[in-house]
Amino acid sequence: MAQTHAEIGVIGGSGLYEMAGLTDVEEVRIATPFGDPSDAIVLGALSGRRVAFLPRHGRGHRINPTNVPFRANIFALKILGVKRILSVSAVGSLTERIHPLDMVVPDQLIDRTKSRPSTFFNDGVVVHVGFAHPFCNELSGLVFEEASSQSVPVHRGGTYLAIEGPQFSTVAESELYRSWGASIIGMTAVPEAKLAREAEMCYATLACSTDYDCWHPEHDAVTADMIIGNLAENAEHAKSIVSAVVSRIPETAGCRCQSALEGAIVTAPELIPPRVRDELAPLIGKYVGAQPKEALRP
Repeated sequence: MAQTHAEIGVIGGSGLYEMAGLTDVEEVRIATPFGDPSDAIVLGALSGRRVAFLPRHGRGHRINPTNVPFRANIFALKILGVKRILSVSAVGSLTERIHPLDMVVPDQLIDRTKSRPSTFFNDGVVVHVGFAHPFCNELSGLVFEEASSQSVPVHRGGTYLAIEGPQFSTVAESELYRSWGASIIGMTAVPEAKLAREAEMCYATLACSTDYDCWHPEHDAVTADMIIGNLAENAEHAKSIVSAVVSRIPETAGCRCQSALEGAIVTAPELIPPRVRDELAPLIGKYVGAQPKEALRP
């Protein structure tokens, strides 16, 4: 019988919830304080582990990058019990060495988004999490190892530059980002990675290079058709890598991602409004405890 919980989350494009070997499948819709997730979440057993699959842009790719309900997506996975998130996304390459159809497991981020809520903690509670290393090193290592073992051209490390979109970059912007040392460019790792850290989840990205953005003199026209075509070619590799990584994830994390809020909540517990405490209980409940009776008085 299907179980409505999962320990590993996979966020990506359509097709990932159709992975071979997925059993005990069920769909669930979860309401969150931040609205509805992008789509129904598909739960199932894969390689002996409970996994939740969520199409970031909704089935049929209906949601603009800016309008992806990132907070609802991460919060819903948290409610299900997810502790690790594998993200699969399309990116452009900002360096000659990363070719179209290569894969990248980045270790750094530059945030150039401007219109997206990037924290769960805006109302009545202030939290400052460390984000020096935005991707989980342990989980990223497993992703890289599995991609390498499958003879997929893959690069370990590199900086993912996140832009707002939905438009692609100008040539001037692309050259600027290259001068900063960014390796790849995409539209979805932020605020997804930030929210995963606030939710105390390990987070790693398998980035699929689809193009050279617009800086390359021989590849100066990026089109949606080009991206979709190359991403489809990489889809089978991505699914195989994800399946293999799921089977290798240890029960206990050897990183600090899952204790990211320890010492990060700066608001005194008695000053956190009861409504906020209740709504955010899946995130902060283990740190702030029960609401004191005195604080509940009008």
